[in-house]
Amino acid sequence: MKILYSAIDQTVPGTKGGSIHVAAVAEGLAALGHDVTALITPGRDGVPRAATRVRWIGVPPPLGATHLRMARAPQIARLLTVLRPDVVMERYHNFGGEAITAARSIGALAVLEVNAPVVDHPGSRKAILDALIFRPMQRWRERLCTLADIIVTPSAAILPPATPSARIRLLEWGADTERFHPNAIGKLPFERPSTATVTVFAGAFRAWHGAIDLVRAIRELRRRGRQDIGAVLIGDGPELPRVRAEAAGVGKIVLTGALPHDVMPAALATADIGVAPFNLSAHAPLSLGFYWSPLKVFEYMSSGLPVVAPAIERMLALVGQRREGILYDPAAPGALADALTELTSAPLRAQLGAAARERAVRDYSWAAHCRALDSAFRDARPNRSA
Repeated sequence: MKILYSAIDQTVPGTKGGSIHVAAVAEGLAALGHDVTALITPGRDGVPRAATRVRWIGVPPPLGATHLRMARAPQIARLLTVLRPDVVMERYHNFGGEAITAARSIGALAVLEVNAPVVDHPGSRKAILDALIFRPMQRWRERLCTLADIIVTPSAAILPPATPSARIRLLEWGADTERFHPNAIGKLPFERPSTATVTVFAGAFRAWHGAIDLVRAIRELRRRGRQDIGAVLIGDGPELPRVRAEAAGVGKIVLTGALPHDVMPAALATADIGVAPFNLSAHAPLSLGFYWSPLKVFEYMSSGLPVVAPAIERMLALVGQRREGILYDPAAPGALADALTELTSAPLRAQLGAAARERAVRDYSWAAHCRALDSAFRDARPNRSA
C-alpha cells in the first residue's frame, strides 16, 4: 500500500519521544513492504538520508509554530492528489488536520494517531476559554476524530466519549528490540558511576516525569548509609536546573544532558535498573488517567533492565509486578528508595530483567506495533470502500 504519514510538528531525526516514534513507525511500515512518504520537520542536517526506506519530505509548520499547522493544508492536499496514497495517517495535534481532512477526497483510508488528549481535562483553562466562544476548538478536535476511519491510541480515555469502539485500535509505543538489548555496546559520552548498582532515568526533564524524585531517592539512600547505588540521568528540559541543584553533594550521580538516540542502547546497557518515576499530580491532563505509552519503559525492558515505576493502573498492565520490575506506592514515603534497595540483589535483577526483555520482544517492539497497524489497515480498507 501507499501510505502518507503526516507528522509535521515532529523533528526527524530528533531525540524526543515523538521524533523517535515517527521515525520508527515510518521505517517499520516501509520494512513491511509499504511505499511510505513521511512529512516532518527536518532535523538540523535535513531529512534522514542514510539507510532509510522512507521518502522523507520536509514540511515544517510556518515559522516552526505548531498552532499554524493547518496553513500547510493546501500544500499537503496537492501532494495527496499527486501521490494518491491508499492510507493517510496523521499524528494528532490540537491545531492539526492538515492531511486527514483531505484523505476522503482521494478515497484514502483516514487514520488518526492520537497520543495526547483530544478531550479537555477537568479545570482546563483552554476549555474555559473555548466555552466563551461556543467551543470551536472542541468541535474541531471532535471533527478530526469523526473523519478518521481508524484511531490509533494507547488509551480510549483521551478520545471523545462518542467515538465508536469499532474505530479504535489500542496500541502501545515500542522499542527497537534489535538495537536495544543487554549487550549493546558503543562509545559513551559519560562514565558509569563507581557503584555496584547503577540506576538510569532517560527522558524529558519535566515535573511530571519525576527525574528529581530519583535524585531524592538516592539522597534518601545516602541518609540510610547506602553508598552502593548511583544514578545516570539522561535528557534535558526545564526541570534540569532543579534536578542538578538537588543532586549537588549527593555523589555518584551523573547528569548527561540530551544524548543522540543512537547512543541510547549502549547507555541503557551500562545500567542495572531502569527508573520511570512518573508524578501524575504534577500534570493536570493526567487526571484523565495515565494515557502515555512510555517509550523509556519499553527501551528499558528491551535492554534487559528491571523497571521501577509507580504502581498506577496502566503501569501495572505494562510491567508485571515482581515479574518484569518493581512498582511502588508513590504516596508512601521512601517507597522508591525501598524499591531500589531491593534491586541491589543481582539474582533478582537478572530474573526480572530477563523477563522484561522477553516481554518487550513479544509485546512492545516497533515491529509488533507496525504489524498491528498493517493488520488494521488491511481489515479496514474493504469496509471503507464498501
